[in-house]
Amino acid sequence: MSPLFNSERAHPKKRLPNRRQMVTVVALIMLGIGGCAVTPKTLSIKDNPTRLMEHTILKTATLSVVSQERLIADLADARVVYVGESHTNPSHHAIQLEIIKALAQTNAHLTIGMEMFDHTYQPVLDQWTAGKLDQTTFTEKTHWYANWRFDFDLYRDILEYAKEKGLRIIGLNVPFFIPSRIRVGGLASLSEADRMHLPDIIDTTHADHRAYLEEIFNMHAFSDRDAFDFFYEAQCTWEDAMADAVAENLGSGKMVVLAGNGHIIRKFGIPDRAFARSHAPFKTIYLAQVGDEAELSWADYLWVTPETRTPLRRMMGSTTKKQ
Repeated sequence: MSPLFNSERAHPKKRLPNRRQMVTVVALIMLGIGGCAVTPKTLSIKDNPTRLMEHTILKTATLSVVSQERLIADLADARVVYVGESHTNPSHHAIQLEIIKALAQTNAHLTIGMEMFDHTYQPVLDQWTAGKLDQTTFTEKTHWYANWRFDFDLYRDILEYAKEKGLRIIGLNVPFFIPSRIRVGGLASLSEADRMHLPDIIDTTHADHRAYLEEIFNMHAFSDRDAFDFFYEAQCTWEDAMADAVAENLGSGKMVVLAGNGHIIRKFGIPDRAFARSHAPFKTIYLAQVGDEAELSWADYLWVTPETRTPLRRMMGSTTKKQ
């Protein structure tokens, strides 16, 4: 986790400010309203005085602000594009759809990999994109509110667009009960039937990834049964299973992967693990809300968004998921 700045041409006829100007412009802006100074919420960058306004896209490698058009152009050579999310933020799903639409214009065989479905629902996903299911039947057949739990309306436009354009949706996840079982009993506790859902390789040796998750683990009041080693095995199973699904379904085309920010941060979750399997070039886009602090090491791009959230729709017996 570490962060900074520069500038880049966003349009052949519009020159962006230089680095010093950009820091000045993007750094805290005071708005005079009725004689009162109001400070808009911004995204702060760790160890950097820069403050980024909503709708800013920061290319972290060059420390430059880019336009949405420049971003899409930059993604041309990436075979896999990871777009993170805070699950309950509607603006994040709107941005994901914008990226999908833009990439679909030049990639007729674009696929969408989604954390929200496990691989056993692939036949249902294929029925959906073939136009054979209505929304009610789709949510019933995917057991949406038993598995994912978040309001379907957050994802409706993405799923409807995929159906309209015939873009294949890939269920990336393992059945949702698998990580829960590992978290309380470790990989060794799984039955042979459970193991059928596991990837061949589950890497638990990444020191930085382990440290990141141990920090999260220590911030939460998990029960005494939840030893960190089991927790970490569950998380790595999650990451490697989705990485496996990305690599196996990529083919010769391009894939947009939609997953929680925690699965793409610093690339040591899904992205690097999928790359180890496919060697396909990729880019990561971390959607960061104003009011938060981000780090430059989190992704190839930081896209600053509103902090609007919708309430989590819970069903009986559901548990809170780290986004």
